[in-house]
This record gives sequence, C-alpha cells and structure tokens, in this order.
Amino acid sequence: MKAAVYRGMRDVQVQEWPAPVPSAGEVLIRIAAAGICGSDAAEFSLGPQLVTQGADGHVDPVILGHEFAGTIEAVGDGVNGFEVGARVVCGAGISCGECVMCRRGRTNLCRSYHTVGFHKDGGLAGYVVVPASIVFDASASGLPLDTLALAQPMAIAVHAVRRSGLTAGRDAVIVGVGGIGAFLTFAAVATGARVLVVDLDPARLELAKTLGAFATMRAGDGTIAERLAELGMEAEVFFEVSGSAPGLESVLAAAQPGAVIVPVGIQKRPQPEPLGGWTLREYTIVGTVALVFATDLPEAVRLLGLRPDWTDFTREVIPLESLVVDGLEPLVAGHSRQIKTLIDPWINAPRAPVHTP
Repeated sequence: MKAAVYRGMRDVQVQEWPAPVPSAGEVLIRIAAAGICGSDAAEFSLGPQLVTQGADGHVDPVILGHEFAGTIEAVGDGVNGFEVGARVVCGAGISCGECVMCRRGRTNLCRSYHTVGFHKDGGLAGYVVVPASIVFDASASGLPLDTLALAQPMAIAVHAVRRSGLTAGRDAVIVGVGGIGAFLTFAAVATGARVLVVDLDPARLELAKTLGAFATMRAGDGTIAERLAELGMEAEVFFEVSGSAPGLESVLAAAQPGAVIVPVGIQKRPQPEPLGGWTLREYTIVGTVALVFATDLPEAVRLLGLRPDWTDFTREVIPLESLVVDGLEPLVAGHSRQIKTLIDPWINAPRAPVHTP
C-alpha cells in the first residue's frame, strides 16, 4: 500500500509500505479519506514534537494521519460488533481505561494517552490498524465517507463546547474561524446559543454566517465589547481559537465578570497571567484538549448529519502524492485553500468531494 511516512522535520515521504494486519482487539480499516490539521503541519515544519524521538535524535518512521474515515476490512481476535464493510470513524486517541481520569470518563487525559498518526501508524495510507475501542460505527448515519472524515475535528469542537458549558439562550464569542474554529462555530450554534464570530478573513466570516452565526465582526474593526453592545449581546462564553496574542488580548478586554474563557488555540509565546484580575472578576478559564471518544465522537457524527452539504469545507480531495505540496506546505504557510484538506490514498488526481448521501 501507499503511505505518508514521517521521518523527521520537513521529511515526509509517500512510499510503498507493508499493509498492516490486525492483532487481537484491533480492526483493519480501508481508508476512504483522511484529513490533516495544524498538528500535522507543526510536526512537519517544526518536529518531531509529538512523534517519538530517541535520545540520539533518531526518529522511528511513522505513518501520519489522525483524522480519517473508512470501511472495516478485517477484525482481530476478540473483536465483536463490527461487520466487514461498515463505515467507521476513528477517535485517534488511545487510553488505558484504568487510570483515575479514564475512570472518570475523561479518557483524553489518560496517563498513558497516545495518538494514532503520531505515536502509532495512522491513516494517511491505504489501510490502518487501530484498537476497536476507539472506532465508531457510523453506518447508521447514512453519511458519505468524505463527510465522516470530518468527524474527528468536529469532535474536538464538540469537546470544547461541552467543556465551556454553553447552552441555549446564552451568548458566546468565537475568535478565529480556521479549521477548528469553523467546526466550533457550527457546534456552538447547535446548542441554541447566539454566537458572534470574529476573524480577519471576510470569506471565513461569510462561512460563519452560513454555519448559523448570529453576527460577525472583522478583527480590528473596533473592539469586541463595542460590537457586543451594538448587537445587544451579553456574552458569557468566549472561545479563543486563533492561538494569537492579539486574539487572547481582545477576549480578555471584552470578557465581563463571571465569563467563561476557553483558550482553544495554543498560545505560541508565553503570556503574562494577571491572576489577580481574573480572581476579582471570577473568570472561569477552561482548558480543552482532543476529545472524549465515548461522548464527543457520536455527537460529532450527529452534527455532521444536520447539514446537507459540507463542500464549502472541502472543495477538492487530493491524492496522497500531493500531501506535502498541496496539503502540508499551505498549512505551514497559513495559506490553505480549504477549511479542511482531505486526502484519498486511492486516487492519482484530485477529485470532487462526496458529501451528499
């Protein structure tokens, strides 16, 4: 099979690779479509960061890809509940199921948490083997596999919204409508909340409107507080998704006492922490990372089914051979042409996505 093998910084090679065989407790998935995100781009341009590296600097080759959908090709011993040909999505994160966080249902915080596509061969290949425990059978949804390939990033957005406590009738602000920000907009609107979306890119703001945003604002055109006042909104929840210092500063400047602040984007530089002000304003600062497979992934599939067409997220599916030039490099440069780049390992030329059942 063909696979995108990571060997170090700026070194991802598409090559022939042995097809995996499922062991006990595992399933073999034939990949239909796999997505890439900022984590893949960072690993490519700055890594290894998540990929295991020895003390001598040696990197064991690993197949990238933690966002993917496909069909069950075979199951290992002891696996029940999966039929060959079933349409499935993978949660990517592998947890032990025994530590205190796993026992509390917070499997994304497992003491031995590791991820398909960074620590174990992933889905940017013809086939992948993963534990059956992190695979969700989405056949009943009736959704096409290209749409189901969006489930893992949607689940990350679902998790962030769940962590925030956002509910119907409340107001929220989302700063940054890139990959996760766009999914987050849809997930936040789905709660019944009114959402103000802030971004620099007019095209992304237009997309936010189609996703149900109550209002939008171009970053830099006044302050968030002024825009909220103009709209008559009283935002209680703020999601900072851009990972930029100005984005976080704009949120802190607008947040009223009692606000919940969710820094979804990872700040790239150390930030001063005005804990005294946060204390006096009773801010709730909420971290969010990855997803909880049992709750977030099924909800993500449900949300994907609420919208008839996701072509505006993915206008073109590219072949594996184009991964670096048309996928990773644009992400690194911040000039990706799509909200979500999908790769089909079985094609030799770009194709249109299939989002209609």
